[in-house]
Amino acid sequence: MLDFVYFPVSAVLWCWHRLLAYPLGAADGLAWLLAVVALVVTVRALLIVPAVRQARSQATLRSLQPQLDGLRRKHRDEPRAQAEQIRLLHREHGVSLFAGFVPLIAQALVFLGLFHVLRSFDRTGAYAVGPFTSTDTPLSPEVNSATANYLFGAPEVRAFLDARLFGAPLSATLSGAGETFAAVAALAIPLVVIAALATHFTARLTPSGPDGTAAIMRNLALWVFPAGALVGGAILPVVVLAYFATNAVWTCAQQYLIHRSLSAKAAAAATLATATARAAAPRPGVKPQRRKR
Repeated sequence: MLDFVYFPVSAVLWCWHRLLAYPLGAADGLAWLLAVVALVVTVRALLIVPAVRQARSQATLRSLQPQLDGLRRKHRDEPRAQAEQIRLLHREHGVSLFAGFVPLIAQALVFLGLFHVLRSFDRTGAYAVGPFTSTDTPLSPEVNSATANYLFGAPEVRAFLDARLFGAPLSATLSGAGETFAAVAALAIPLVVIAALATHFTARLTPSGPDGTAAIMRNLALWVFPAGALVGGAILPVVVLAYFATNAVWTCAQQYLIHRSLSAKAAAAATLATATARAAAPRPGVKPQRRKR
């Protein structure tokens, strides 16, 4: 159903794993973990330009809020006229509301694709055949290890299943770790904490909007989303938690750099406007000259 996502995601993951397998080995857990990290970095690097445009658009939208409030009051009883005037104001200042969803949609598709590809290395369970489907006839371990997984051949499938990092299988979860619980916890808990903290600080770096909905979303991002990351740490595989932690850290760092850049530009623009106003103002003791008609 989502092969247009699964195949590109598996292709990028395959390339990074092949590159890292040369110094580390195909069945090395660190090679697989770093391949996932590299996949996140690759995708987020491709989304930098849309993310910067989104941040600039949001900053412009905040500066236009007084004008937007005035249009809503003026056309309170004319919904169509109100919507048209707001659309014209957005277009005049280059504000695109849809552009803000592009990075979010892309990241969601990549996560869905990565989660499915990683889960498809082990199709011996009922829910390893697709993101929204199950099967009554899962593969046996022998057949599974001999079956390709998108661009990964059977040898690479066996390499992933054999991969360990500090004794923890990469596909293991805290809730189902069993005898390897200590090893899995040593990897999963730090990754979950990193993801939760990065999510929290990203919300702190995000400017709050003037309306109640934006304030509610910011509170969710500050507390509920990090709590969700902590809960998810118990049921998600270690290799998926590596994706979450890397993505959260990248988002936090990117938000900090963009916020600092936009703040510096806003301060420079304010300084320039103040200097221009002072230069245009008449000097003390000097009468302003009247323009000739």
